[in-house]
Amino acid sequence: MDKTQRAHISIGSNLGEKKMNLQKAIFLISDTLGTVAKISPIYQSPSWGFESDDFLNACIELKTSLAPNDLLNGLMRIEKSLGRERTSTQAYQSRIIDLDIIYYGNTIINEEHLTVPHPKMAERRFVLKPLSDIAPQFYHPVLKKDSRNLLQQCRDKSELSKISGKLHANRAALFTSLQFIAIEGNIGAGKTSLATKISNDFNAKLILERFAENPFLPNFYEDKARYAFPLEMSFLADRYQQFSDDTSQFDLFKNFMISDYDIYKSLIFAKVTLQKEEYELYRKIFNFMYKDVKKPKIYVYLYQNTTRLLEQIKKRGRDYEQSIDAVYLDNINRGYLNFLKTYPKENQLIIDVSQLDFVGDKEDYEMVLSTIQDFALTQNF
Repeated sequence: MDKTQRAHISIGSNLGEKKMNLQKAIFLISDTLGTVAKISPIYQSPSWGFESDDFLNACIELKTSLAPNDLLNGLMRIEKSLGRERTSTQAYQSRIIDLDIIYYGNTIINEEHLTVPHPKMAERRFVLKPLSDIAPQFYHPVLKKDSRNLLQQCRDKSELSKISGKLHANRAALFTSLQFIAIEGNIGAGKTSLATKISNDFNAKLILERFAENPFLPNFYEDKARYAFPLEMSFLADRYQQFSDDTSQFDLFKNFMISDYDIYKSLIFAKVTLQKEEYELYRKIFNFMYKDVKKPKIYVYLYQNTTRLLEQIKKRGRDYEQSIDAVYLDNINRGYLNFLKTYPKENQLIIDVSQLDFVGDKEDYEMVLSTIQDFALTQNF
């Protein structure tokens, strides 16, 4: 027998990064308390009952198997984890996050620490408006009126304004909204490993660079001066063809795309390896191609220090890479960082992973995911 109940929860914040506070609360609710089925738009409203900064408010519908008091305790744990400290005073206060159970199905509860439906919901426009967006015909089991009627009859005439942007039910939904993420980094930084893990965990189309198939690569590491130009031209032709094909074909069974390279790396490596005249010719060809390729919503650059890069290269044991030296890696890293100086700030994210093992350590992997998540939220994509 299905014991899942439909609960409606009001969320609000008027301290710090308000929108991010709402979003992080929803992520935690989704991770620990049930399935977030619906999310209202976000509304800005004046503080209710006291003087303070404006609030951001929203409402969610949660499908949960938790009993009402267990749900309440879970919400209070989330509030505490986000930095809210409840006090014994009954006075209204500013808060980093506020989570209230509005409805728990049609259940009526009158207990010392929990009253459902929320006793003041019919007096609060900032609750009724987002509630009406996701549950317009849901009937108050005591007042016997639906959300729309309660909103029409509410005496609170506070001015509410809908703000831009949307909230996501979980991290997977956030990543899906980004459409395309590129993971970049120096040789041995771990970009393929990270892109593959994210693809597996969030059902993304994985686009991997076919570097191992390039016939010039082993020869290049033996004689850079002789093979640099054919190598870079070969890489450019292959990357352009593959990148254009892969990014233009949306997979209906995948949520978004993630790659372990961006085609701009061709120009970065070429500037390090080619002579001046060769590079100028190469750049003209590259610029012609680059204007037509799909750009990632977030360009993630994994920074590793040179010592760690050399360790990683040695560990993975590709024969043709063993002659790579620190100077070459330093030049490549400098090329990436110079490129990022010209890249739109709202689309680039540098993560220092020199001390992280995101392949073998779940906490390190979660740290990287959280960093990408928080960056996406601050950019309001």
